[in-house]
Amino acid sequence: MYGFLIAVGVLFLLSIIWMVYRIQTLVSVVKGSDKKIASSSNKVNAILFIVFLLAGGALMFWYSIKEFDNYTLPLASEHGAVTDNLFWITMAVTGVVFIITHILLFWFPYKYQYDEKRTATFYPDNNKLEVIWTIVPAFVLALLVIGGWKAWSDITAPAPENSEVVELMGYQFAWEVRYPGMDNVLGNYDYRLINEVNNMSGVDFSDKNALDDFSSPVVYIPKGEPVLFKIRARDVLHSVFAPHMRLKMDAVPGMPTRFWFTPTLTTEEMRVELGNDEFDYEIACTEICGRGHFSMKKIIKVVTPEEFKKWKAEQKPYIVNNPALVENLSVELKELADITISEHK
Repeated sequence: MYGFLIAVGVLFLLSIIWMVYRIQTLVSVVKGSDKKIASSSNKVNAILFIVFLLAGGALMFWYSIKEFDNYTLPLASEHGAVTDNLFWITMAVTGVVFIITHILLFWFPYKYQYDEKRTATFYPDNNKLEVIWTIVPAFVLALLVIGGWKAWSDITAPAPENSEVVELMGYQFAWEVRYPGMDNVLGNYDYRLINEVNNMSGVDFSDKNALDDFSSPVVYIPKGEPVLFKIRARDVLHSVFAPHMRLKMDAVPGMPTRFWFTPTLTTEEMRVELGNDEFDYEIACTEICGRGHFSMKKIIKVVTPEEFKKWKAEQKPYIVNNPALVENLSVELKELADITISEHK
């Protein structure tokens, strides 16, 4: 430990000495009292530009290759392939431009370093060049935007009729998950009906479609079948993010959003692929929403269609465990509620 601190101290002292030297050199150059120092300083700086270019480029490529598997998570949804293609096309286009411009950025200070014998060239404008660098980027960016817009339109379009529906409601600081019953139709909700005891989602049980709705601590979805996430927020902005599904959608108070997708790998299949028996898909909130933002996580369990149907049939609606929710309904709805309760006991 002491050796490390001594090394840091020595480096710090050398840095101070070097900075003092550079300041003295700069003062001499500004005063014009030492042209030899100015020439030498420019040559050193020009070489350092090339050194930084080579070292920085090598480090960038090394780190990108080394960490590739950590930032390219395995894919687990059909639309994710489109998302990944858009990402890598964008990376290729912007990456090539980035590399070329930075090579030129660091090469020019070396090539055109200070020289008393060189006279600057007057080059005020070039209309042809300006047209090229305006039209080409505009055309390329338009293609990228159109591709992204098409992908966005597909995932936010009306979901297939046979989609499994799941409602995700964000609130500080958790997710409430609601499923429709066997009718696959979610009941209405009203924020004025929200209570922390037995109706976190504010479900309106005067809507008969709500009588068989139920909640789950885990998001169960079937592999190979379309799934529609209906997303909303109860208080502030949240954001649903499931990286392996390439799924991200904001949860906005007063403005429901949606995202439909088709899972391609069950949780067990992904565990085998990764060699990790403890792996779970998860939903995280990616909109900083307050002090407990870090805790907004929900597990996604992808199962086979048969397992999903069996699991769904075993779930009990809200009103089974909380009959008080339907005490004040009309006679007709109360009868329907009683039937639902008796079927699930």
